[in-house]
Amino acid sequence: MASITLGGSPANTVGNLPAINTPAPNFTLTKSDLSQALLSDYAGSKLVLNIFPSVDTGTCAQSVRQFNQEAAELDNTKVLCISKDLPFAQQRFCGAEGIENVDMLSDYKTGDFGKDYGVTFADSAFASLLSRSVVVINKEGNVVYTEQVSETADEPNYKAALEALMDA
Repeated sequence: MASITLGGSPANTVGNLPAINTPAPNFTLTKSDLSQALLSDYAGSKLVLNIFPSVDTGTCAQSVRQFNQEAAELDNTKVLCISKDLPFAQQRFCGAEGIENVDMLSDYKTGDFGKDYGVTFADSAFASLLSRSVVVINKEGNVVYTEQVSETADEPNYKAALEALMDA
């Protein structure tokens, strides 16, 4: 379990992020059109999993904007923005913001992604939402970088995530 903070107050997750140099856990998430997205759909691509509580908060929205901008520059790379927001909210946000270079995916149906990746809040006002985290997966499907943001209101370390992609 990771110990983090939410607005300065202690919060915990249900587990820990996947270990470096291990295969990324499989997932089934929901796309904006309500179809399924599987980890295997992205086989052979480098992946940035931008995980956050809700696109309707300032820091979460900024992380989507930032990775959207950065993703346009990268070869063979997909950015997956993952939350428990309903796909309709994710689609509305992307349309309003002109977001085109990321895939918005939702864990609202089962919550299995959050459990399998260890990022679901176990307590606090955000209990059952996903904590702000980044996981980078190389084209072979192995985890090469993780970040559990210690204060939920803070942005992830974009530079470190992007550097990990270059080495992946």
